[in-house]
Amino acid sequence: MASSAGIVHIVLFSFKSAVNAAAVDTVCTQMIALKDKCLHPTSGKPYIKSLTGGLDNSPEGVQGGITHAFVVEFHGREDRDYYVNDDPAHAAFKELAGKAVDKVQVIDYAPGVFFHREEAKGNSKF
Repeated sequence: MASSAGIVHIVLFSFKSAVNAAAVDTVCTQMIALKDKCLHPTSGKPYIKSLTGGLDNSPEGVQGGITHAFVVEFHGREDRDYYVNDDPAHAAFKELAGKAVDKVQVIDYAPGVFFHREEAKGNSKF
């Protein structure tokens, strides 16, 4: 399922105000555990390249309520697409997190790609 270009999948959470610290810890611990729980459908081996996360500590004050961030790296689009659409471990995690998370933001990108090829052709001026 891997392609030559990697994909970075950034997940941002804010938690419901009524959720206690233990529940936040459970969600965060289970998110990190996806690195080992998400298994390739053919090989049966973990396919997430890396997964890190933590509590916001930015002094900038522009978090918009987001308190926790996670960075998931995939070898390529196929792995990311399987994770998002079909992986049963990820589906179970989303169900768990949905009980505690108030807001989720996700953005994916391929490192170094800043526009689509079609846009580049017609955008010779900046």
